[in-house]
Amino acid sequence: MKTLTFALAKGRLADLTIERMEAAGIHCGEMKGKSRKLVFTDEAANISFFLAKASDVPTYVEYGAADIGVAGKDTILEERRSLCEIADLGFGKCRVVVAGAKDALNLNKNGILRVATKYPNIAKDYFFKQKQQTVEIIKLNGSVELGPIVGLADVIVDIVETGSTLKANGLVVLDEICEISARVVVNQVSMKLERERIEDIVKKLVRE
Repeated sequence: MKTLTFALAKGRLADLTIERMEAAGIHCGEMKGKSRKLVFTDEAANISFFLAKASDVPTYVEYGAADIGVAGKDTILEERRSLCEIADLGFGKCRVVVAGAKDALNLNKNGILRVATKYPNIAKDYFFKQKQQTVEIIKLNGSVELGPIVGLADVIVDIVETGSTLKANGLVVLDEICEISARVVVNQVSMKLERERIEDIVKKLVRE
Protein backbone atom coordinates (compact mmCIF):
# COMPACT_ATOMS: atom_id res chain seq x y z
CA MET A 1 0.00 0.00 0.00
CA LYS A 2 1.30 3.44 -0.96
CA THR A 3 2.34 5.76 1.86
CA LEU A 4 0.30 8.95 1.68
CA THR A 5 2.26 12.09 2.50
CA PHE A 6 0.84 15.17 4.25
CA ALA A 7 2.38 18.65 4.02
CA LEU A 8 1.33 20.78 6.98
CA ALA A 9 1.74 24.56 7.27
CA LYS A 10 4.03 25.34 10.21
CA GLY A 11 2.53 26.95 13.27
CA ARG A 12 -1.01 26.98 14.63
CA LEU A 13 -2.58 25.26 11.61
CA ALA A 14 -0.18 22.34 11.94
CA ASP A 15 -0.81 22.07 15.69
CA LEU A 16 -4.58 21.98 15.20
CA THR A 17 -4.32 19.52 12.31
CA ILE A 18 -2.14 17.20 14.40
CA GLU A 19 -4.76 17.30 17.17
CA ARG A 20 -7.43 16.24 14.67
CA MET A 21 -5.22 13.46 13.32
CA GLU A 22 -4.46 12.04 16.75
CA ALA A 23 -8.16 12.16 17.66
CA ALA A 24 -8.79 10.16 14.47
CA GLY A 25 -6.23 7.53 15.49
CA ILE A 26 -3.40 8.72 13.26
CA HIS A 27 -0.21 8.84 15.30
CA CYS A 28 1.96 11.90 14.75
CA GLY A 29 3.15 12.64 18.29
CA GLU A 30 6.76 12.58 17.09
CA MET A 31 6.12 15.90 15.38
CA LYS A 32 5.51 17.57 18.73
CA GLY A 33 9.01 16.87 19.98
CA LYS A 34 12.31 18.58 19.24
CA SER A 35 13.52 16.01 16.78
CA ARG A 36 15.71 17.19 13.89
CA LYS A 37 13.88 14.81 11.58
CA LEU A 38 12.12 16.46 8.68
CA VAL A 39 9.69 13.67 7.78
CA PHE A 40 7.67 11.62 10.28
CA THR A 41 5.79 8.42 9.59
CA ASP A 42 2.88 6.47 11.09
CA GLU A 43 3.85 3.09 9.68
CA ALA A 44 0.66 1.40 10.82
CA ALA A 45 -1.47 3.87 8.87
CA ASN A 46 0.98 4.23 5.96
CA ILE A 47 0.97 8.00 6.36
CA SER A 48 3.94 10.36 6.53
CA PHE A 49 4.04 14.04 7.45
CA PHE A 50 6.31 17.03 7.09
CA LEU A 51 6.12 20.67 8.09
CA ALA A 52 6.61 23.42 5.53
CA LYS A 53 6.31 27.16 5.26
CA ALA A 54 2.64 27.91 4.62
CA SER A 55 3.24 29.40 1.18
CA ASP A 56 5.18 26.28 0.12
CA VAL A 57 2.45 23.75 0.98
CA PRO A 58 0.49 24.21 -2.28
CA THR A 59 3.75 23.83 -4.24
CA TYR A 60 4.62 20.51 -2.59
CA VAL A 61 1.10 19.27 -3.29
CA GLU A 62 0.91 20.44 -6.90
CA TYR A 63 4.18 18.72 -7.79
CA GLY A 64 3.29 15.51 -5.95
CA ALA A 65 5.95 15.71 -3.23
CA ALA A 66 2.94 15.61 -0.91
CA ASP A 67 -0.33 13.87 -1.71
CA ILE A 68 -2.31 16.00 0.73
CA GLY A 69 -1.76 19.42 2.25
CA VAL A 70 -3.38 21.59 4.90
CA ALA A 71 -3.10 25.34 4.41
CA GLY A 72 -5.14 28.49 4.85
CA LYS A 73 -7.54 29.51 2.09
CA ASP A 74 -5.58 32.77 1.80
CA THR A 75 -2.43 30.84 0.91
CA ILE A 76 -4.30 28.72 -1.63
CA LEU A 77 -5.78 31.80 -3.32
CA GLU A 78 -2.46 33.64 -3.34
CA GLU A 79 -0.33 30.77 -4.64
CA ARG A 80 -2.72 29.84 -7.48
CA ARG A 81 -1.54 26.24 -7.78
CA SER A 82 -3.31 23.43 -9.64
CA LEU A 83 -4.88 21.46 -6.78
CA CYS A 84 -8.05 19.73 -5.66
CA GLU A 85 -9.49 21.58 -2.67
CA ILE A 86 -11.71 19.01 -0.99
CA ALA A 87 -12.53 20.06 2.58
CA ASP A 88 -12.83 22.94 5.02
CA LEU A 89 -11.47 21.91 8.44
CA GLY A 90 -13.30 24.77 10.11
CA PHE A 91 -10.44 26.22 12.16
CA GLY A 92 -8.03 29.08 11.56
CA LYS A 93 -10.97 31.31 10.67
CA CYS A 94 -10.13 34.87 9.62
CA ARG A 95 -11.08 37.36 6.91
CA VAL A 96 -9.12 38.94 4.10
CA VAL A 97 -10.08 42.61 4.07
CA VAL A 98 -9.32 46.00 2.62
CA ALA A 99 -8.47 48.39 5.45
CA GLY A 100 -7.34 51.98 5.86
CA ALA A 101 -8.57 55.34 7.07
CA LYS A 102 -12.36 55.76 6.99
CA ASP A 103 -12.33 57.78 3.77
CA ALA A 104 -9.46 55.94 2.09
CA LEU A 105 -11.46 54.40 -0.75
CA ASN A 106 -12.69 57.87 -1.72
CA LEU A 107 -9.17 59.16 -2.22
CA ASN A 108 -8.46 60.36 -5.74
CA LYS A 109 -4.74 60.42 -6.46
CA ASN A 110 -4.94 60.63 -10.24
CA GLY A 111 -7.35 57.71 -10.03
CA ILE A 112 -4.76 55.33 -8.60
CA LEU A 113 -4.83 53.86 -5.10
CA ARG A 114 -1.68 52.51 -3.52
CA VAL A 115 -2.29 49.14 -1.85
CA ALA A 116 0.20 47.56 0.56
CA THR A 117 -0.16 43.82 1.06
CA LYS A 118 1.43 40.44 1.61
CA TYR A 119 -1.10 39.07 -0.88
CA PRO A 120 -0.55 40.79 -4.25
CA ASN A 121 -2.51 38.19 -6.25
CA ILE A 122 -5.55 38.40 -3.99
CA ALA A 123 -5.35 42.22 -4.08
CA LYS A 124 -5.09 42.27 -7.89
CA ASP A 125 -8.06 39.93 -8.28
CA TYR A 126 -10.15 42.10 -5.96
CA PHE A 127 -9.32 45.54 -7.35
CA PHE A 128 -8.80 44.75 -11.03
CA LYS A 129 -11.41 42.04 -11.58
CA GLN A 130 -14.12 42.76 -9.00
CA LYS A 131 -13.86 46.54 -8.68
CA GLN A 132 -12.33 47.40 -12.08
CA GLN A 133 -10.20 49.89 -10.18
CA THR A 134 -6.68 50.95 -11.09
CA VAL A 135 -4.30 50.42 -8.18
CA GLU A 136 -0.60 50.20 -7.52
CA ILE A 137 0.22 47.05 -5.53
CA ILE A 138 3.13 47.32 -3.10
CA LYS A 139 4.34 43.95 -1.78
CA LEU A 140 5.35 43.96 1.89
CA ASN A 141 6.51 41.09 4.06
CA GLY A 142 6.19 42.68 7.49
CA SER A 143 3.46 44.67 9.27
CA VAL A 144 1.38 46.03 6.42
CA GLU A 145 -0.54 48.28 8.84
CA LEU A 146 2.49 50.58 8.69
CA GLY A 147 1.76 51.36 5.04
CA PRO A 148 -1.03 53.92 5.52
CA ILE A 149 0.47 55.23 8.77
CA VAL A 150 3.78 56.30 7.21
CA GLY A 151 2.30 57.32 3.86
CA LEU A 152 3.54 54.39 1.78
CA ALA A 153 0.03 53.29 0.81
CA ASP A 154 -3.56 54.47 0.92
CA VAL A 155 -5.04 51.11 1.95
CA ILE A 156 -3.94 47.60 2.83
CA VAL A 157 -5.16 44.12 1.99
CA ASP A 158 -4.52 41.81 4.91
CA ILE A 159 -5.86 39.09 7.18
CA VAL A 160 -7.97 40.20 10.11
CA GLU A 161 -9.12 38.02 12.99
CA THR A 162 -10.41 40.42 15.68
CA GLY A 163 -9.60 43.81 14.15
CA SER A 164 -7.82 44.97 17.33
CA THR A 165 -4.52 45.70 15.53
CA LEU A 166 -6.31 47.83 12.96
CA LYS A 167 -8.19 49.74 15.64
CA ALA A 168 -5.02 50.33 17.66
CA ASN A 169 -3.47 51.96 14.60
CA GLY A 170 -6.45 54.09 13.60
CA LEU A 171 -7.52 51.91 10.68
CA VAL A 172 -10.91 50.41 9.87
CA VAL A 173 -12.18 47.60 7.65
CA LEU A 174 -13.41 49.15 4.40
CA ASP A 175 -14.48 45.97 2.63
CA GLU A 176 -14.33 42.21 3.11
CA ILE A 177 -12.77 40.23 0.27
CA CYS A 178 -13.34 36.70 1.56
CA GLU A 179 -13.54 34.47 4.61
CA ILE A 180 -10.72 32.02 5.13
CA SER A 181 -10.01 28.91 7.17
CA ALA A 182 -7.83 25.79 7.01
CA ARG A 183 -8.49 23.75 3.88
CA VAL A 184 -7.41 20.31 2.70
CA VAL A 185 -5.84 20.25 -0.75
CA VAL A 186 -4.89 17.16 -2.73
CA ASN A 187 -2.57 16.48 -5.64
CA GLN A 188 -4.62 15.92 -8.78
CA VAL A 189 -3.02 12.57 -9.66
CA SER A 190 -3.23 11.32 -6.07
CA MET A 191 -6.91 12.23 -6.04
CA LYS A 192 -7.50 9.97 -9.04
CA LEU A 193 -5.40 7.05 -7.80
CA GLU A 194 -6.11 7.16 -4.05
CA ARG A 195 -9.51 8.84 -3.87
CA GLU A 196 -11.14 6.36 -1.51
CA ARG A 197 -8.29 6.36 1.02
CA ILE A 198 -7.91 10.12 0.90
CA GLU A 199 -11.62 10.77 1.34
CA ASP A 200 -11.76 8.33 4.24
CA ILE A 201 -8.88 10.08 6.03
CA VAL A 202 -10.28 13.54 5.40
CA LYS A 203 -13.73 12.51 6.62
CA LYS A 204 -12.12 11.65 9.98
CA LEU A 205 -10.50 15.07 10.18
CA VAL A 206 -13.58 17.15 9.39
CA ARG A 207 -15.87 18.01 12.29
CA GLU A 208 -19.37 19.16 11.52
